[in-house]
Amino acid sequence: MLIRDALPNDEPSWRKLWNGYLAFYQAEVPEDVTLKTWERLIRKQDGLFCRVAETGGEVCGFSLSVLHAGTWTTAPVCYLEDLFVSPDHRGRGIGEALIRDLAGMAKSQGWSRLYWHTQAGNTAARSVYDRFTKADDFVRYRLFF
Repeated sequence: MLIRDALPNDEPSWRKLWNGYLAFYQAEVPEDVTLKTWERLIRKQDGLFCRVAETGGEVCGFSLSVLHAGTWTTAPVCYLEDLFVSPDHRGRGIGEALIRDLAGMAKSQGWSRLYWHTQAGNTAARSVYDRFTKADDFVRYRLFF
């Protein structure tokens, strides 16, 4: 398995995974937002970046993250916004490897923190996440405009 930055020619594979991710969360994202998201990920704009997992020449998973400033530290903070592995490739340690990749980047690049969240009932993902750290007691609030 190879984990690397996404490349422009990964777009069809990423899009297939992205669509699977959205279907899992029963979410819809307008096409113009998907196009802009891919552009920002590839250009590493606005702190966004994409790492992909590749096995046998096939992109089979991704992590989409935002590197941003924080108010409690002078070092960058990384938010792992989206993580997805193709259902055909699950159970092989790919999700864990994608998180380990980000943790390694955090250590080597001097980030202060890596954080993420998931749905409480996403037990498969949580079994992977719990290998890194236990969930904290924060409650999330969201406003949409």
